[in-house]
Amino acid sequence: MIYGLTGAICENCIRTAADLIRDAQQQKQMESKKNFQVKLLKPSEIKRRLDQYVIGQDEAKKVISVAVYNHYKRIMYAGSTDDVEIEKSNIVMVGDTGTGKTLIAKTIAKMLEVPFCIADATVFTEAGYVGEDVESILTRLLQAADYDVAKAERGIVFIDEIDKIARKGADNPSITRDVSGEGVQQSLLKLLEGSKVNVPPQGGRKHPEQQFIEVDTQNILFIGSGAFNNLDKIIAERMNTNVIGYNAKNRTVDKDNMLQYVSAQDFKTFGLIPELCGRFPVITYLNALDATALKRILTEPKNALIKQYVKLFELDGIRLEFADEAIDYIVEKAVELKLGARGLRSIVEKIMTNAMYCFPDSKDKAITIDKKYAQEQFEHSIFRFLED
Repeated sequence: MIYGLTGAICENCIRTAADLIRDAQQQKQMESKKNFQVKLLKPSEIKRRLDQYVIGQDEAKKVISVAVYNHYKRIMYAGSTDDVEIEKSNIVMVGDTGTGKTLIAKTIAKMLEVPFCIADATVFTEAGYVGEDVESILTRLLQAADYDVAKAERGIVFIDEIDKIARKGADNPSITRDVSGEGVQQSLLKLLEGSKVNVPPQGGRKHPEQQFIEVDTQNILFIGSGAFNNLDKIIAERMNTNVIGYNAKNRTVDKDNMLQYVSAQDFKTFGLIPELCGRFPVITYLNALDATALKRILTEPKNALIKQYVKLFELDGIRLEFADEAIDYIVEKAVELKLGARGLRSIVEKIMTNAMYCFPDSKDKAITIDKKYAQEQFEHSIFRFLED
């Protein structure tokens, strides 16, 4: 007998209760898998939805829309009696910071109403070293799915900064341990290819005594993302764009946008192991954003940055307007800082902080941001408000 404060229970009853709970959990997972539904949209519909939030990047949106559609179509028809088994196609996106890689993945997950999590590849190390195990990726996905395993097994995992785990020395394997590079790539293989993984629900190294949850990664879509600095030089070298002679005959190469010619071979040269390259069969690229695209990002999407600040002031009963010259100034600074769309928020926040501090207490019910005011605020000069 096992005694508590007010009673006792025998060992057999504890075992029986544990078996009942286990059976109930398994039944719940089976029902969840059986009733799994996803708002599957055609590729053209997915792209049209993406167009509402992501400016430009038409080629990337087209490639990703097709890959996502095929992935979830494969899951929904997995129970057919046909002998043909469709393999999973994970995606890798290449592009500078602030070009929309994370936004595309987030928008698709929200659109399909599936669990979504973001993992930063730079924090992972091999087991036994200070850092996180790659299995913690699935811990985040479980949390996003409210620990519904069947739901998590149909989710999307976005692995950011995947270029940072490239093998040090690329084609020259290091003699010493590469615990945050090649070692992490090796650990990722079993997750990406589709296998049953024991996942610590609270994270692996901080709670070693916890019970593990088994997660099948067969139907989890992994999207890798990274800037892959200097990858364009690797592509140019492979394509031998500077040669003179027969190889250059009738060849037209856009030297200003070499990323459009990216292939798995270039990732291997960059420092990703061949096995990892093979598990990301869908490759796409995102163009660097020019001034025209940045201005559209500021004003056109449903959740455009300007619209967000207008809404913030509207909640205080204040009408906010941005002059075209002020918007052009913000874009000019974003291009100068080379931070892409992500840099727009930091610039606008810097310009608007003083206004957001003072105007909720002001009797004025309108404010217009012109270029002079924006420039003064950004350069930390004299503050002044402009009334409409």
